[in-house]
Amino acid sequence: MPHTNSSSIVIVGAGHCGGRTAQYLREFGFAGAIHLVGDEASPPYERPALSKEVLTAAKPLDALDLLTAERMEALALTRHCASVLSIDTVGKTALLSNGQTLGFGALLFANGGRPRRLGIPGEELPGVLSLRTKDDAARLLGRLRAGQHLAVIGGGFIGLEVAASARKLGCEVTLVEAGPQLMGRVVPAVLADCARAVHASQGVQLHCHVSPVRIEPQDQRLALTLSDGSTVLVDTVLVGIGIVPGVALAEAAGVAVARGILVDAQLRTNIPDVYAAGDVAEFPSPDSGTLMRQETWHNAESQARVAAQNLLGAQVALSAKPWFWSDQYDYQLQLSGEPAPGLVQVVRAQEGGDLILFYLNGSSKIVGICGWGLTARIARDLKIARALVERGASASAEVLADPATRLKSLL
Repeated sequence: MPHTNSSSIVIVGAGHCGGRTAQYLREFGFAGAIHLVGDEASPPYERPALSKEVLTAAKPLDALDLLTAERMEALALTRHCASVLSIDTVGKTALLSNGQTLGFGALLFANGGRPRRLGIPGEELPGVLSLRTKDDAARLLGRLRAGQHLAVIGGGFIGLEVAASARKLGCEVTLVEAGPQLMGRVVPAVLADCARAVHASQGVQLHCHVSPVRIEPQDQRLALTLSDGSTVLVDTVLVGIGIVPGVALAEAAGVAVARGILVDAQLRTNIPDVYAAGDVAEFPSPDSGTLMRQETWHNAESQARVAAQNLLGAQVALSAKPWFWSDQYDYQLQLSGEPAPGLVQVVRAQEGGDLILFYLNGSSKIVGICGWGLTARIARDLKIARALVERGASASAEVLADPATRLKSLL
């Protein structure tokens, strides 16, 4: 029978953001029932290593776990390996696929999304994979062996990280990107060109301005036909073209959605006591107010903390600035703040071809940075550059562009 319980919190999605929110709820003193609902068998875990250390066998899958079964028991978290079929926001109940009905005083959507599909013939064939979950990583890992040919569809962060991992394992790699440059939605061309040069030097066959048309079985392999008329014969196809946020359940419950589940600065939806956080949430930037949706580790971490506080009745506003990194071979890319068109862009060329781009507003405040370089060389300067963004530091374009300027002196 349906029941409501004002001391119960339901978290839809048992991944990184959902699991971390549950931890914070206990840390902040919540003693009521916490229900984590997700259809993966694994406990909550972090995803960044799936495309890197897991594929190269540098890190086992269980090392990604945020919460072991023992830890969840100690925190008195109830884990439901199921999906949510429907939510009654008036009666405050959630119907699960296993037939259970959970009552709640407050509910959090932290259900992320699913990999975007190509929409071409042959994408359902064995050997055409995506990478979102531990199971996905295990399937892909089993196919990445020296001498195997991997086609990566999508020149974003996931695609490039998988390409780097596959090359480390001795695979032949062909990467296909429909846009004119790699990482085109986020990274300026000058840094995209740096990344392209590194991948090319590592033997990746790069094709920009080209799209997949169809995939067909051929001699126990896969024939990938491209929009330029060429065909590549490969063993595995990895589709990495982003995710489709899981908004359908929320929308059916009357929650406002757009590119994600719409929330305010406190992560509240348009429905009382219903919140959203992580990959699925579309939220206003703390700085510009621009609506954004972010699929990053940092976003899951920072929003989990805010969500937990506000689920318990606080009025905490989002304050964390965007931050993201990507490791590719021995190189790292980082973005912090809001690099955007229309801002003053300052290029700082450093030792060995490393680059850091600073973005200044009209009063010379550093509002964003984007950098690429050899990790061992650039990591410290990227950390300082991020701190400059976090602290809202100001500097002239001339000072920032001068490689003789010690960035630490600007803090």
